[in-house]
Amino acid sequence: MTLSGRLDESVRAVRARSELVPEVAIVLGSGLGSLAGEVESPARVPYSEIPHFPRPRVEGHAGELLLGRLAGKRVAVLSGRVHSYEGHAIGDVVYPVRLAGRLGARVIVLTNASGGIRNDLAPGSLLLLTDHLNLTGENPLAGPNEDPLGPRFVDLSETYSRRLIELARRAARETGVEVKTGVYAWLRGPSYETPAEIRMLRTIGADATGMSTVPEAIAARHMGLEVLGISVVTNRAAGLSEGPLSHDEVIETGRAARDRLARLVKGFLALV
Repeated sequence: MTLSGRLDESVRAVRARSELVPEVAIVLGSGLGSLAGEVESPARVPYSEIPHFPRPRVEGHAGELLLGRLAGKRVAVLSGRVHSYEGHAIGDVVYPVRLAGRLGARVIVLTNASGGIRNDLAPGSLLLLTDHLNLTGENPLAGPNEDPLGPRFVDLSETYSRRLIELARRAARETGVEVKTGVYAWLRGPSYETPAEIRMLRTIGADATGMSTVPEAIAARHMGLEVLGISVVTNRAAGLSEGPLSHDEVIETGRAARDRLARLVKGFLALV
């Protein structure tokens, strides 16, 4: 079955639970799932009940799709994501984003947890992504192209929409949430980077690093969606912190920042 055919089956399963056509899709990263609790009167669809849908295997990723309203907008919230380091094929990693596009979303907000490389990115900082570095050698568009989904060759000169970044900056001012901007580097994981790798990343222009988001952004742009990336810096990267890195720290710092992230996202939704 083609990718388009699998997506059609997934759409039918979701439509059986809700006819809502989302304006905006939101992907919630590690420890950031509490925003899902603010969706009004949501239809909840567990990933396990959507044909062809991958299932998260990592703590901090709930694994359900919510369709409802948030800050006056019709939204599809993907609470939990999958990663290639879990053993998922890259096509499965981006499948939820592709489904969001097929459900009708034209804007997607990708959130994640990251390690801060730049000196001013302390744990808890919110970073609007202006660009990315793909250092994995993986690309979700490799292989035969399905023309109904998007073009063979995709321009990534503005992967993260300048229009959406300006709206997010305005929302930050209006809600009193401090944000910074920067470049995110994608490494596959699941091991954290070495201090030498962090020095390399800093040299080539990375401000933060993590294990997600980039393939989703590429797939979203392939389908013509506008992308906003928001990274919650949950720790200082290897060699920059006083102690060892841990996933528990990622989850805890993500939870501590969730109220500010929720205010920012809701403020953005009111403007977009």
